[in-house]
Amino acid sequence: MAREPRIVAELGRPETPQETADRKAESSRVYRSSQNVRNLLAALLATLAVVAVVIFGVPRGSAPEREPIDVAAVAERIAASEGRTVITPELSDGWVVNRAGIEGEGSARAFTVVYAPAGEEDRGFLRVAQGFDAEESWPARVLSGAAPQDTVTIDGVTWDRYDLDPDRSGNLSVALATDAGDDIVLIYGSAAEDALEQAARSVTEQITALREEAE
Repeated sequence: MAREPRIVAELGRPETPQETADRKAESSRVYRSSQNVRNLLAALLATLAVVAVVIFGVPRGSAPEREPIDVAAVAERIAASEGRTVITPELSDGWVVNRAGIEGEGSARAFTVVYAPAGEEDRGFLRVAQGFDAEESWPARVLSGAAPQDTVTIDGVTWDRYDLDPDRSGNLSVALATDAGDDIVLIYGSAAEDALEQAARSVTEQITALREEAE
């Protein structure tokens, strides 16, 4: 006995062959779509797992701290190679030495020590330079053509004092310069007055010695 076609409740009648085919095709499409979503989620979870392993599973070590620069030792080596007296400036513990060595060429050669604030939140820098056999115009060349505004005496040494425009002088705001026998000592940068004077006081005896050598 032939089986009667199933009546679909939504239609109130049996499905036509085309409606049956359409219904099966839609079911297949919905199934494939759900599988694609599951596959996508699985791939995403796998990626996150790999990232978590990289972030949390790979051992890390902090970069080794740079060895502090011994200005006196550097100055001693340069003095021996140059056959001349080389200054050894000092600043307080609030400053660290970033670089120390010879800069420039020819008549513009100078032993230069570069200081930076020790605290990461602090700003500014200070350079102390001894221009070897420097001409009188050397400070002006270093300071973008600036001229001294007045003089100041620190520990018995008279210095030319510069107030600089940072926009014109490459972020320089203050400077001191004085002769040291055949050389010129130039202290310059962007720093407070106390740091500037501290650097000047630290080389007073050496400037005096250089002047006496040149007599």
